[in-house]
Amino acid sequence: QVNFVVCQLFALLAAIWFRTYLHSSKTSPFIRHVVATLLGLYLALFCFGWYALHFVVQSGISYYIMIIIGVENMHKYCFVFALGYLTVCQITRVYIFDYGQYSADFSGPMMIITQKITSLAFEIHDGMFRKNEDLTPSQRCLAVRRMPSLLEYLSYNCNFMGILAGPLCSYKDYITFIEGRSYQLQQSEANGKEDTKYEQTDPSPNIAVAQKLLICGLSLLFHMTITKTLPVEYNIDDNFRATASWPVRFFYLYVSLMAARPKYYFAWTLADAINNAAGFGFRGYDKNGVTRWDLISNLRIQQIEFSTSFKMFLDNWNIQTALWLKRVCYERATFSPTIQTFILSAIWHGVYPGYYLTFLTGVLMTLAARAIRNNIRHYFVESPAVKVCYDIITWMATQIAISYTVVPFVLLSVKPSFTFYSSCYFCLHIASILVLLVFPLKRTQTGSKKRETIQPTWSKTLEEENLLQKNSYSTTNNSFSQKQEITCRYQTLKQ
Repeated sequence: QVNFVVCQLFALLAAIWFRTYLHSSKTSPFIRHVVATLLGLYLALFCFGWYALHFVVQSGISYYIMIIIGVENMHKYCFVFALGYLTVCQITRVYIFDYGQYSADFSGPMMIITQKITSLAFEIHDGMFRKNEDLTPSQRCLAVRRMPSLLEYLSYNCNFMGILAGPLCSYKDYITFIEGRSYQLQQSEANGKEDTKYEQTDPSPNIAVAQKLLICGLSLLFHMTITKTLPVEYNIDDNFRATASWPVRFFYLYVSLMAARPKYYFAWTLADAINNAAGFGFRGYDKNGVTRWDLISNLRIQQIEFSTSFKMFLDNWNIQTALWLKRVCYERATFSPTIQTFILSAIWHGVYPGYYLTFLTGVLMTLAARAIRNNIRHYFVESPAVKVCYDIITWMATQIAISYTVVPFVLLSVKPSFTFYSSCYFCLHIASILVLLVFPLKRTQTGSKKRETIQPTWSKTLEEENLLQKNSYSTTNNSFSQKQEITCRYQTLKQ
């Protein structure tokens, strides 16, 4: 863990140097790709030793599969191989080397690389094999129209900005950043016209980086001082279960799981700051003309802590992973997309039984929360006073439901997880089943509306916002392609 933090701090300094001395206006994309890749592999070697070779092996074999299989089926083979390779590594780490290890390990970066390998394979398949009219607006704008070179592929997977903690970004965003077209296109689009002088403005990420580093410092301080005094394991302590009242137990459940979140806030926000310091992550301007550096942000802390629905929590937690699951699984699933997506999420996270208990519980919670929202929420939103009371109640219910659901994710093993659930008499599991029996999910007649009704927990609003404001542009550098991409995004906006 110390190595991880030291490497990330070094990556932050390297990012500042990269933006200052290897800016796209001064250096060719080739040099930027080479430097980003070599720095990334060096950090991985320093942090994980020779286990870092797994990153190169996984990426190299996946690239070979793409070349020899062809665009028609390579997305399937890359998906199976990358996820299978990750799973084998996780099995050996957990069941052969060190069960219950909480420290940073090499499978963490492999999880991000697996996301990149699979998402890029689907994007190439969409761009080079499928017909344009068969693609959804998001698939059309993310589609990659040419095969990347090996250097571009390794740079995308193993660059120093994201190799240790991500977050996931689209291939077109990354190439646009390396080639130095992100600021120009974003500002051209925000301005609504081709203004050459305006396009050349290079917004500074310094304020955004400073704000995120402040959040990192506060999160780390909270984790080192408060988290250890509120262990999640105390929820299954025999004496606590025997003596504490139900309100006390549920209150401790909430505060102990809330105290477990700052380590994720620290890691993800620091990773976001590193990318911003290198100049990557610029989304555009808000309605007040303020720069936004949240293109690849992985979480929104305020929305997480004040979520009033299960869906709202998951919309703002591990955002890029939620989008990856939506793009490679939910949108392409032929049956039970919600269940398939949760199963894929469990497999991707690892092989601890607690992960599967959490995500299976999450399926029930998601469907029950959706049924309640669809059937009763509209009765409480007309009066402001009633809506405030409704929001307070749903906030409390959401926080308890989230905490109840993720306890096995923290405890990892089957026995302590079932000890916790049995001590609560599986109350929320039973309540969710009863809700689904009383309030069945509404379904509409048409297929498109039916798919919209069973929208996954990460809302399509989040996907649309990412689409309309992110740097999803062609890897070619001519003005015609740039205008084509802008047109694509304006068409999406109208839809």
